[in-house]
Amino acid sequence: MRKLLIGALVSTLLVFSMTCAFCQISKTNSVSKPVSHKIWNTLLAKHVKPNGWVDYKGFVRDSLTLNQYLSVLESAHPNNKNWSKDEQMAYWINAYNAYTVKLIVQHYPVKSIKDIKKGIAFVNSVWDIKFIKIEGKVYDLNNIEHGILRKDFKDARVHAAVNCASYSCPALRNEAFTAENLDAQLTDAMRKFVNDPIRNKVTKDKVQISEIFKWFSGDFVRDAGSVKAFINRYAAIKIAESTPLGYLDYQWSLNEAK
Repeated sequence: MRKLLIGALVSTLLVFSMTCAFCQISKTNSVSKPVSHKIWNTLLAKHVKPNGWVDYKGFVRDSLTLNQYLSVLESAHPNNKNWSKDEQMAYWINAYNAYTVKLIVQHYPVKSIKDIKKGIAFVNSVWDIKFIKIEGKVYDLNNIEHGILRKDFKDARVHAAVNCASYSCPALRNEAFTAENLDAQLTDAMRKFVNDPIRNKVTKDKVQISEIFKWFSGDFVRDAGSVKAFINRYAAIKIAESTPLGYLDYQWSLNEAK
């Protein structure tokens, strides 16, 4: 009982610290215009396999081109004056994925993204490194995922779109997200994730799903009423209401193409 109470307290404090840390983070006075993601699209098509595994050695060889794309991102901060909601969301998803690849390229070879900087989540982990500078504002990966994408857009499909460079993460898409195709891309990404037998094992007799559905259960409940209802929107095999949910251990080894 004591362990449960301590766990609940830690979770409450973590949520509170996240809320305080990320409030107002995406506010900006920028009047920049939307940017092109063509460079990122070319890099993804070249170095990400159709199944989502990543050729990081290829990204290392093309690091100058990757830096060129990051310079494009750094030159223009999404804003409500000149950017549509879909343009903003596509930008931040691409930014999260591109800067994650940048971290791996900078420290390659690594066995896991977590080896780059060990620490406490939302305090001093690899996702808390302040290395992203966009029109004078400084971000880390947690800021983008939790303080912008989850907070401002409130679409649980984003969990299948951002990639943490790890084996159990939803596969990295081999094309850039764009405002024109965003809704279809998000739906396709979540459908592939839910039906991916590496990340989720859904059969008529047994259900073992990604821990993402546990960590961010509130997002899925908000969008569909329950985690099961959300999964059933995309699953080829539907989960019965009476079927208990089990969770697969999350594997943090690098999602590198063999």
